[in-house]
Amino acid sequence: MAEDRARSFAARTVTVAPGDARAHDEDEWQGTLIVVEAGEIELRCRDGGRRRFAAGAVLWFTGLNLASVHNPGDEPAVFRALRRERAG
Repeated sequence: MAEDRARSFAARTVTVAPGDARAHDEDEWQGTLIVVEAGEIELRCRDGGRRRFAAGAVLWFTGLNLASVHNPGDEPAVFRALRRERAG
């Protein structure tokens, strides 16, 4: 039974190199839970606001008016995106 539940989620790993940024696409992240696994990410909003999250943080990228996800650190920032797969 645990195997059935494990298959109902899709996971992907995203790496952002030091000093780089990844443009935000709201549709890409709908229904997705984000876990920062290594390094640090900085969420940059379109209105200029910024917030940093380190390894261990659990968050989402939707509804925040994000412009990009930036890596302000000296090491790669790695986060895992978890999304429930659609049935059928």
